[in-house]
Amino acid sequence: MMRKFDRRAKILVLDDEPSICRALSLAFERVGADVRAVVRGEDALALLRTEHFDCLVVDLRVPDVRGDILFELAASLQPHLRAATVFTTGDASEFAQDLIGACGCPLVEKPFDLEELIGVVQRMLSEGGRRRA
Repeated sequence: MMRKFDRRAKILVLDDEPSICRALSLAFERVGADVRAVVRGEDALALLRTEHFDCLVVDLRVPDVRGDILFELAASLQPHLRAATVFTTGDASEFAQDLIGACGCPLVEKPFDLEELIGVVQRMLSEGGRRRA
């Protein structure tokens, strides 16, 4: 059983697979988070312009916007997200490894274990900064 978040964290999930959005929403809600999950980068950016988020969980490969570009746009709108973003990917390519090295954000590879991903987010938020997965 996963432990609850220390405080009610607001998390934005971006993944182009609706089933992953649903699974992450349910899993994060079970441990006390408030979750908004979207399948398009455009929708994520719209939310980032109007709502505060404590953390982003972003798939690197979304058809309408690459995860690294969304990360930069998100950080320009909400600078604290530069240290509160977790990337997911099913393609741990050299591009993904270079990005992670450059930004220092954790990368959780698909298929991921929900408890592992939740633990990464919980540690990041409780420590107030980045930690590699």
